[in-house]
Amino acid sequence: MIFDIAYNWLFLLILPIVAFLYASVGHGGASGYLALMALFSVAPETMKPTALLLNLFVAGISFYYYYKEGFFNKKLFLVFALASIPLAFLGGTLEIDASLYKKILAILLVFAILKMLNVFGKENDRVKKIKLWQGLIVGGVIGFFSGLIGIGGGIILTPVILLFHWGKMKEAAAVSALFIWVNSASGLIGQLSSGVTLEAHSFLLVVIALIGGALGGYFGSKRINNLYLRYILAFVLVIACVKLYFT
Repeated sequence: MIFDIAYNWLFLLILPIVAFLYASVGHGGASGYLALMALFSVAPETMKPTALLLNLFVAGISFYYYYKEGFFNKKLFLVFALASIPLAFLGGTLEIDASLYKKILAILLVFAILKMLNVFGKENDRVKKIKLWQGLIVGGVIGFFSGLIGIGGGIILTPVILLFHWGKMKEAAAVSALFIWVNSASGLIGQLSSGVTLEAHSFLLVVIALIGGALGGYFGSKRINNLYLRYILAFVLVIACVKLYFT
């Protein structure tokens, strides 16, 4: 199925736009890639490793730009990553029924939709110090589902950081970008260790996604207004969410 997508011009046109929008807010874009692949009826066993592979590159370049601008909070990252990395690996080793997979992914896409519409996770001037147990629980739960479903978890972590005032917008984006990278790497290793293989054409998608990701990370770490593009992406995610849940 990935072979067909590699030569589908519409998919290839939308892919870098998705990468651009996600990278602009410090995300790798896995939930967007999964939604896009769902619209093109890609099998779950292909969707998961492909999305995590794309995440590695796009989140990595997004983190580079945010780190370069001085927004990375190492301590905040570590309290989430300590539990998320091993649990993302565990989640990656587990197989899940295709029907259940689609429904869980549809539910998680709701977070992506709400984040794109800025319904929750707005910045606040007050910043509270996170406790270790809070970071371990939040990071562990997100990490497990990251590996299980094939996402990096940033689309959930960023709103949580902002909701509980553990960091500001740019700081949350920088932390989430590296959080996504380590979870994607751990989850992908878990999947590969359980016998999952990557299609050769997945790397063509990496190159295309990197174009959008590089631009998104650069402009997002500075200043950008992409409100209308976010609305379009949210609309695409809604369609994918409905398709996943009812098919």
